Amino acid sequence: MAAHTPLPPNLRWGLAVFSSSLFINNKTRDSGAAHTYHAAARQGLPLGSETLGVLGSPAHPCLPCLAHEVLASLPLQMMLYFNVYYFPAWCLAEGMMLQLKYQLLPRHYQFLLVAAFLILVLAEGSRLYLGYVGNLQEKVPELAGFLLLSVLIQLPLLLFLLTDSHVIRLPLEMAVHSLFLAFLIAEITAAFLALKTMTKQLAAQFYLRQFKEGGRGRPGQRGTGGQAAEEG
Repeated sequence: MAAHTPLPPNLRWGLAVFSSSLFINNKTRDSGAAHTYHAAARQGLPLGSETLGVLGSPAHPCLPCLAHEVLASLPLQMMLYFNVYYFPAWCLAEGMMLQLKYQLLPRHYQFLLVAAFLILVLAEGSRLYLGYVGNLQEKVPELAGFLLLSVLIQLPLLLFLLTDSHVIRLPLEMAVHSLFLAFLIAEITAAFLALKTMTKQLAAQFYLRQFKEGGRGRPGQRGTGGQAAEEG
């Protein structure tokens, strides 16, 4: 059963557009590649290497097989699995260290560290959920949301905790933050590659569906044209 996604439709659409603009060349009707594709579809030509340039990838020996290819990333799923179990340990260690050094910090750093800890905890739960849904169910918007949360929120906050000398970095903190950072960088890399593959696959399915629909429409059009010629 498909997991429910908390993303609203408008946000899912925006994330899908972001992914397509990041990994696929512009496919507007006035582009030369689009003209190549539509011309080949109208003429009933096979989807060769020239036509597949529209998809932003080289020709595939068996294009119909693309629709059934498993795109979920095993390395990403393994890292997400271990991250789910590591995250409570990170929360416990960071909470203990923050309590120990809280009174020694300047007032503005007390506020910054508490805010960073709360944002990391809240964002990490949503990030891991989106990663699971996006990867296992091969959903581009959810995986794009996972990637954006990782790059725009988790990574800067974690680097702040690791590099700022005024936060009184304790040895246990350095250890747990470094391991968390390793998880994060590996997940960002794997998610980027998985999102690239899924986005191109989505484009391939879209153009293949267009090609098939065009092929089904041609016999009727030819029959109508032949009937009109006979009546004439």
